[in-house]
Amino acid sequence: MRKWMVFGFFNLLVINFTFAQSPAYPFPQHTTYTAGSIKPNVTTQAGLDKVVKQFYSKWKSRYLVPGCDAGQYYVFYNYEGFADPANAICVSEGQGYGMLITAMMAGYDPNAKIYFDGLYQYYKTHPSIINPTLMAWQQVEGCEDVPGADAATDGDLDIAYALLLAHAQWGSAGAINYLSEAINLIDAIYDSEINHNNQTIKLGDWVSGSVSPMSYSTRSSDFMPDHFRSFFDATGDAVWNQTVDRCYTITDAIQTNYSSATGLMPDFIRHTNTAPDPAAPNFLESNFDGDYYYNACRFPWRIATDYLIYGDVRALETLTPLNTWIKTKTGSTPANIKSGYDLDLGTVLAGSNYNDLAFQAPFAVSAMVSSTNQTWLNNLWNYMKTVNINRDGYYGNSIKLLSLIVISGNWLAPDPELFKNGVT
Repeated sequence: MRKWMVFGFFNLLVINFTFAQSPAYPFPQHTTYTAGSIKPNVTTQAGLDKVVKQFYSKWKSRYLVPGCDAGQYYVFYNYEGFADPANAICVSEGQGYGMLITAMMAGYDPNAKIYFDGLYQYYKTHPSIINPTLMAWQQVEGCEDVPGADAATDGDLDIAYALLLAHAQWGSAGAINYLSEAINLIDAIYDSEINHNNQTIKLGDWVSGSVSPMSYSTRSSDFMPDHFRSFFDATGDAVWNQTVDRCYTITDAIQTNYSSATGLMPDFIRHTNTAPDPAAPNFLESNFDGDYYYNACRFPWRIATDYLIYGDVRALETLTPLNTWIKTKTGSTPANIKSGYDLDLGTVLAGSNYNDLAFQAPFAVSAMVSSTNQTWLNNLWNYMKTVNINRDGYYGNSIKLLSLIVISGNWLAPDPELFKNGVT
């Protein structure tokens, strides 16, 4: 009898260990979105899931690369050879994308946890020179950080959210305490990448303090309200709800005063403490810093995701004029979406008369907020699924995959109940 009990207890331990390593929310999750939102209706749910699975396999094969140290992985972003410097291999933005993707594709991909943990380990071994809990924004061949590599906020935000997803998927009792790591990172983001005077998002930990002109500047693509709501759930710190409110307040100011006809947002926004306005040309990155360009193109995906998961009416009010404008601008033809627009009239920017999924895919997510966009969403889905991975680069293909996950009904948001007992 005692021998049976020992054997049975050992088996129970093995079973529990195996179960703990299996994802709690295996793909496809089929998340229930806000009532009234839509998905493409030109195929079945199984058809939607199949497109995501197929593109994930292609994306993983091309961009998910073993790191320089055993057990590590990073998202290789220079496959097309356009990065600066030429020997660049990884950026924190891509690391965040990879961690989001592998956490959500767990269950379909039996190795998702191995990849996620490897991406996490790579992040941990590349700290910012300013706040070492944050990730250095760029690495080059040999997995060396670029000289003086500080942190970029967008990558840190996605990494923190992905760690919360990992806690939801696998629990935090294993080798990596995902919840503890997430909370440490969220606290570091607040310390170094949030303006403490008005709870707005700073550009990175390199922006010192909360009183300089640069500290009152922000990037519209960093408006990730669904992330901030989960940060509140995990930490109980109400500043994250205030940050959600600030995102919508600033968005309303820009749309009212600078893009009432289009609903477009600029890459960079200044004067968040007074009268928010689009940044001047060459404020930080390009001549188009005050236009709808390669940062702001992510905005529709980020804001629409907040509506789909949480139903905030401010997201719907934000996206309605944007959806109306882009359908009219393109004649509801996805191939007519170009890669950059000015805010007020929606004129295509010089040199931007070409297609890029970084601009096209987020509009598909924003179309999901209303049944008035059903035909437009169907057109976008049919277009996106046929675009060959070789046409676009890492950026467009990664945004496409993340958008496909949302569009198919599989975006995962951690249940707040998972955080009520603290770090476990």
